[in-house]
Amino acid sequence: MAKEDIVALLQRHGIKPTANRILVAEAISRGERPLSLMELEAEIGTIDKSNVFRTLSLFRAQHLVHVLEDGSDSVRYELCRSHHHEADDDVHVHFYCERCGRTFCLDEIPIPSVPLPEGYEMESVNYMVKGICPSCAGYR
Repeated sequence: MAKEDIVALLQRHGIKPTANRILVAEAISRGERPLSLMELEAEIGTIDKSNVFRTLSLFRAQHLVHVLEDGSDSVRYELCRSHHHEADDDVHVHFYCERCGRTFCLDEIPIPSVPLPEGYEMESVNYMVKGICPSCAGYR
């Protein structure tokens, strides 16, 4: 994404576009898959871990990132393409490869509706499919 697009995305989510926030959002947008905090810190290089984490926490609160728990004992982040900061309308399936440890976005597959019992209110959903990715499947 171009810097102007990143700035517009931050503003659309009610986030003031500071230099650090722009750098973190750019790094996430460059990722071809959801990235861990360590991967983001290495990708950026100029911001310490605590500042990256605080920025990610703000992004999460404003529905700018999806936070994924893929079963690898690592949390991963991806840009949310939601259209506003009050709700997340960009929910899709993710795939975790148990061989190479990568997590992929399957943007074209929506998360199925989950009917909850009365009194339960969904805040978020993390739909993770686990198996072997196409690249690794060739090694069988």
